[in-house]
Amino acid sequence: MLNILLVDDDVEFSDVVCHIVEFLGHNISTATSLKEAHQWFENNTFDHVLLDFMLPDGSGLHLLDHLKMIGQSPKVTLISGHPSVKGILADMCEQDVGHLLKPLQREDLELVLNGPKKVVKKAKTPAITRHFDSLIGESEPMQKLYTMIERVAKTNANVMLMGESGAGKEVVAQAIHNASKCEGPLVASNCGALSKELIGSELFGHEKGAFTGAIARKEGVFEQADGGTLFLDEVTEMPIDMQPNLLRVLETKKVTRVGGNRELPVNCRVISATNRSLTDLAQNNIIREDIYFRLAVFPIDIPALRERKEDIPLLAKAFLEQLNDENGTSFYWHNEQLKELQSYEWPGNVRELRHAIHRAFIMSDPQTSEITLPDNLESPFSRVNTQVADNQVSAGQTIEEVEKELIHATLDKVQGNKTLAAQMLGISTKTLYNRLNAYGGIGEYK
Repeated sequence: MLNILLVDDDVEFSDVVCHIVEFLGHNISTATSLKEAHQWFENNTFDHVLLDFMLPDGSGLHLLDHLKMIGQSPKVTLISGHPSVKGILADMCEQDVGHLLKPLQREDLELVLNGPKKVVKKAKTPAITRHFDSLIGESEPMQKLYTMIERVAKTNANVMLMGESGAGKEVVAQAIHNASKCEGPLVASNCGALSKELIGSELFGHEKGAFTGAIARKEGVFEQADGGTLFLDEVTEMPIDMQPNLLRVLETKKVTRVGGNRELPVNCRVISATNRSLTDLAQNNIIREDIYFRLAVFPIDIPALRERKEDIPLLAKAFLEQLNDENGTSFYWHNEQLKELQSYEWPGNVRELRHAIHRAFIMSDPQTSEITLPDNLESPFSRVNTQVADNQVSAGQTIEEVEKELIHATLDKVQGNKTLAAQMLGISTKTLYNRLNAYGGIGEYK
């Protein structure tokens, strides 16, 4: 911990610097003039002086002469507001006097006060294998997944990824794209986040003037992914009346932009994803049967994290390694902590695991290298989902009745927050509104 004196007559600037310095763990005092600075040095010593070049009663350089006269030699960093002044000061001052330019950033002060971050050499640990440069895991379910990826990558077949929310569908899409070694890009689009009015433009593009706001021609994601892979997330949330347009593109491999009359050839593999079950798709008129067979030429079920718990230590080490690299830290896991992570069910899957590790990383003491896990790994989403899942379902209830109870129970738990409820239920907010309208219960949650 350093004792620091800031000499600057700009009160707002001084307040900001004080907050940053205190955040960095040092003590700081302030003076607004040379006179006040002299007074501080009458009965105090400082490790570092942050000194403004221009003060109300003279140049900050006069303080350097005063320090020599009284026999004190703190580290001094001059602060100025213009690069040209900094250059002049560098010529006028001794080499051990530092220089900073306003406005200051936290990183500037941290470097001046603490010096460059020490790079801690870590003992070499076996590298974590990333299959297809993206997937981590050596469990039997993952080995089966790798085999399916290898097989389908050799073809141009469309793939539908099925699995729970947070299981890693976009990462699997990236793995298939990488394994395919195609020349074009991977382009992703979330069908559940688009309104009915915009989804045509997003998928197929539009011509200038096609509708209000279409001020320029736009390529759709099919054109953008030409020669590569198009990932359509939440494809089952696409409005049912828009699905014939998608079917036509899948069948003909040609798109017509909204407002256009010319067909454009497109050549890309389509990987779609849904967190809905096959039963849900088949019974609830969510996706047309002909669309399903076009998209799911090769369906892949992605295992939930609880089905491959032996992979949790590998994932935890990989996530923590990434955080260490990004922040210059050297946190590590104890075996007992990895066992604790492995014993939890992780209803939010890999996404929830990553979030929990990031939260633990932030809360851990930066003065040590030991990661600190929270007392309770359960997230508020997991807690509500578990409570909703515990609701009893009676024999003879229709699917619509069960669905209605589930939606209402979720909304009650989140005080009617429809966006949060939709996330918990794994559907889009638009779909939730449609369901509430169908049940005549939207008024309860306005």
